Amino acid sequence: MAHHEAAPPRETADDDFDPLLIGQRIRARRQERGLSLAELAAAVQRAPSQLSVIENGRRELKLGELRRIARVLEVGVEDLLDPEPPNRRAALEIALERVQAGTLYQSLPLPELPVRKSLSDAAIETILALHEELRRLHEERAATPEEARRVNGQLREEQSRAGNYDAALEEVARDLLEQIGHRGGPLSQSKVSLLAAKLGFSLHSVPDLPHSTRSITDSEHMRIYLPLGRSTSDPRSTVLQAIAAHVLGKGEPADYGELLRQRVETNYLASALLMPEGGALDVLQSAKTQRELSVEDLRDEFAVSYETAAHRFTNLATHHLGIPVHFLKVHASGTILKAYQNDAVRFPTDALGAVEGQRVCRWWSARRVFRSEDRMRQYCQYTDKPGGTYWCTSHIESGPGGEFSISVGTAYQHTKWFRGRETTVRHASSCPDPHCCREPDPALVDRWEGSVWPVARLHASLLAAMPTGTFTGVDRVTMLEFLERHAPAGAADGA
Repeated sequence: MAHHEAAPPRETADDDFDPLLIGQRIRARRQERGLSLAELAAAVQRAPSQLSVIENGRRELKLGELRRIARVLEVGVEDLLDPEPPNRRAALEIALERVQAGTLYQSLPLPELPVRKSLSDAAIETILALHEELRRLHEERAATPEEARRVNGQLREEQSRAGNYDAALEEVARDLLEQIGHRGGPLSQSKVSLLAAKLGFSLHSVPDLPHSTRSITDSEHMRIYLPLGRSTSDPRSTVLQAIAAHVLGKGEPADYGELLRQRVETNYLASALLMPEGGALDVLQSAKTQRELSVEDLRDEFAVSYETAAHRFTNLATHHLGIPVHFLKVHASGTILKAYQNDAVRFPTDALGAVEGQRVCRWWSARRVFRSEDRMRQYCQYTDKPGGTYWCTSHIESGPGGEFSISVGTAYQHTKWFRGRETTVRHASSCPDPHCCREPDPALVDRWEGSVWPVARLHASLLAAMPTGTFTGVDRVTMLEFLERHAPAGAADGA
């Protein structure tokens, strides 16, 4: 297998700089030297408005700019990069700015509070204390499902920092594929069966697999039980996920964090087996050279679902191609089922930062695609969002819960590498501003006021999100009875 180098690290020297803290230290040193904003701006050849943005921490500085400002202020660059706030007031202002940028404050119907001199230290301290109490109450009152959502948010942040790439799991996938002599192309069902046999497992499709499970592994008798007659999108994935759990030494999870981490790792390894890193990179790097990157080509090359191909694309796009991306799986109702980003796109969140379960803006590609009548054609669009312009491609698939869209997107500057960049479809979104798409037309409100009473379609799990006695949702009584029923009568029975 050819060796593929990782994308080079970003060359900016300010990756770990805190713009808020640097801005505060610049302001403090300027005031100590008796310079006005206009005087410092003129000395560094910047407009006063530009310098004000810097001092307010709204723009990151390049190292060269930082050096020029430091020279005028007659301090060292290291002084402006000192991790400690210059004074108590600066520390309070930084804390207030961070609170307002956080998910809890953003979820509240509160206006932005400008940090001015007229805002006293006591007022800021009171606001910070109130925010901390709100955060504590949210965490205390969070029910079991909210615990799972918080853990999922933490995992999503870890994936974002890593570019959704796991070198250790890629190595495990290469070793497993080497054991069965797989040299490239789609991994057939026969090769999946061969891999199971190499690891000592036999596969058994049964009609009575408990409905709360996708598969059951009996490590005592080295058997993997699969559903017979139950509709699954790709039986290879089900087997590979069971194999991945065994290879990675995963036992029964003890809490939500362990459960979700296991799911992430086993899904990753299964995808890396279905679409080996080397072969997938050959496809992607060739397509990037031709400026024809497409999830569809990855799907067709390895005979997998669009969703699996889109997930795999996020594993490799940033680490190997240097392209930050985002991914969304959205139900036809507009509800987010899965999400990932490392391109700074802003997803809707609740007060605890959870993305799953939130509604996507009606103007985003993930929802506009449902309006497309030609579902054979690749749907692409540009969307002007508060954080910038993004390009996105979306595709509709069906599952047990109905239709859902799978979307992969990136910031405008990286669109040049993708097929579909020539689209003329463009929309604007100001979400989370409620005036964007979350409030009905006032004329319609007046027209139908008092004349409508909808019957809500509630989820069966609304009041009991998890079955009693288990946080995984697996019926342990049924599962253990199933294993006892299917266990071979003697050690010699391995069929």
